[in-house]
Amino acid sequence: MTHTSQALTGTADPARNLVGKLSTLDRFLPVWIIAAMAAGLLLGRAVPGLDDALAKVEIGGVSLPIGLGLLVMMYPVLAKVRYDRLDTVTGDRRLMVSSLVINWLVGPAVMFALAWIFLPDLPAYRTGLIIVGLARCIAMVIIWNDLACGDREAAAVLVALNSVFQVLAFGVLGWFYLTVLPGWLGLATDDLHFSVGKIVINVLVFLGVPLLAGYLTRRIGENTRGRTWYEDRFLPRIGPTALYGLLFTIVILFALQGHTITSRPTDVARIALPLLAYFAIMWFGSFALGRATGLPYPRTATLAFTAAGNNFELAIAVAIATFGVTSGQALAGVVGPLIEVPVLVGLVYVSLWLRRRAASRPAAAVHAGGPGV
Repeated sequence: MTHTSQALTGTADPARNLVGKLSTLDRFLPVWIIAAMAAGLLLGRAVPGLDDALAKVEIGGVSLPIGLGLLVMMYPVLAKVRYDRLDTVTGDRRLMVSSLVINWLVGPAVMFALAWIFLPDLPAYRTGLIIVGLARCIAMVIIWNDLACGDREAAAVLVALNSVFQVLAFGVLGWFYLTVLPGWLGLATDDLHFSVGKIVINVLVFLGVPLLAGYLTRRIGENTRGRTWYEDRFLPRIGPTALYGLLFTIVILFALQGHTITSRPTDVARIALPLLAYFAIMWFGSFALGRATGLPYPRTATLAFTAAGNNFELAIAVAIATFGVTSGQALAGVVGPLIEVPVLVGLVYVSLWLRRRAASRPAAAVHAGGPGV
């Protein structure tokens, strides 16, 4: 658990006492995230050719700067996971079934409906949003979940599950939502072409590498120095790098598309509306489902964040490969993180408020505990 999470999830008085002990980075995290977004947009706009230069530094369609940032961001969180507890997650049928249904049945359907409701006259943006809805989150959701005191072990299992389904189901769902379903409804159809190999590379880079690094670090650290040293001495040292990696990733993401976003503000606003509705529906709906099915707070939060997040790196890569770098479909993917980052930061605070509220009720106190640290 980060220092930020510890301070925000305590009772009111202890939280106030801890605020003064937090580092500047932890205390003003939302400010730094907004500043990183602004810095990226300004860099992309002010430095000629920066976006093209960054875009060229890639392997197999994966941006190396973004891959590096996500590795630095996700590694400390995945190093905290108690891998010997994963069986308790896979045995939780309520969580596993809820996640599969929400991510692979509800999520794409909700985005399809919102895209047609909000953008009936803009087919390129509409298609781009539908592609975003198909790309379930496997990367940045790890840190949102950790900041919200979600269940780390559950997050590791659910993003791994999403990764498998992403490889198997992305193409089928793309064909269904862009060709079959619109045809049934008498709407305009579209075609989606993509490389399965690129999806596999995307999964390996954005999840596989940091997951393997985190697992090996824990195994080696505990075997050589013991669990007490690993969790009390080692993890606190590497913990802050997750936030540095997050800020770096945000700067790079927005620098890559800064010129595109700032030069088309009206289009960005049109695309933002269905995205805002999507994040609200998915997060609050999933959180309500988790509570209704009796999941404890940590797993409810994990369910909500894994349902609301999307893999914009994959969505952008597929849109560019199919429709071109200057296409409206690509712009829709680019606007995604512009909206998702501040919204999910805000939802972290909403989630922590709901946690405190549940903890204040005796009947719900048993469900209010955070994940092990």
